[in-house]
Amino acid sequence: MSKIHILFENDEWTAPLVAELENLDLPYHLWDLSMGHFDLSATPPEGVYYSRMSASAHSRDHRYSPEFADGVIQWLESHGRRVINGSRAIRLELSKIAQYAALQAAGIAVPRTFPALGREAMIEAAKKFDGAFIAKHNRGGKGLGVYLHDDVDALTAWFDGPDYEAPVDGLWLMQAYIQAPEPFITRVEFVGGKFLYAVRVDTQSGFQLCPAEACMIDPVGDADRAPMFQIMEGFSSPLIKAYEEFLCTNHIQIAGIEFIVDTAGRALTYDINTNTNYNPEAEARMSADAPRGLSSVAGFLGLELKAAVAVGKLTNAA
Repeated sequence: MSKIHILFENDEWTAPLVAELENLDLPYHLWDLSMGHFDLSATPPEGVYYSRMSASAHSRDHRYSPEFADGVIQWLESHGRRVINGSRAIRLELSKIAQYAALQAAGIAVPRTFPALGREAMIEAAKKFDGAFIAKHNRGGKGLGVYLHDDVDALTAWFDGPDYEAPVDGLWLMQAYIQAPEPFITRVEFVGGKFLYAVRVDTQSGFQLCPAEACMIDPVGDADRAPMFQIMEGFSSPLIKAYEEFLCTNHIQIAGIEFIVDTAGRALTYDINTNTNYNPEAEARMSADAPRGLSSVAGFLGLELKAAVAVGKLTNAA
């Protein structure tokens, strides 16, 4: 019988979603892709599939889970299974180069960026910037591998220092550092391809901005400072429509998209999270009738399952 199949590799990030599915009494099956096998010649089980594969899987010793997930998704889609955040989503999740190319094709501005392979190429790319720049991994997640450099000499010294960590796919991005008037970025959440809410994220503690409770780091500075994550109720921006169109074009249903505004007032989009997480403390401060992240995701998955059954693509859910 039909179920909601969750493709995942991180138990901590999956447990809160499971609680929401159970709260709605929705049938589900967990498929842990941190290891395993499947029969490529078989027909996949009936149901709706939701991929929660993350670019940061390698940081949890699941180095090849994304490649395995990609293979599973290709198999599912070849049999016509409905995959929420399917093959296009995982392609963008695993490559910021692919993200930026797709964003630019949609007319969405991104920071000036030079992909580079190898140390000498990175140094040459760094020379293209007049001021500070950021080196980041092409396949990152959780802000891992993101470093700010004031100049080429600082980059060169960093290569030989203790902080250097090679990217898992060998590819670096050299990117212009965007100086914001205030130290925050905005993360815009979407469920079912539609705007859910926006979050103001304090950047004073660094580049690790994962909102999940399991990712939380201790903030630095004043203990009385405002919370790191603050949901911006009533948020509006022309970017909402642009992002919704982008997600539709790229067949992505659930995502968090991050942008920063520079001193000239330009909004520059720099990250798409197709395995998005939500901050429970920030949601607890919302008004009682405001939509929550994981409850919205669970509700959306339930509607997808119901719709597939209604049109005869699946047998009754159980």
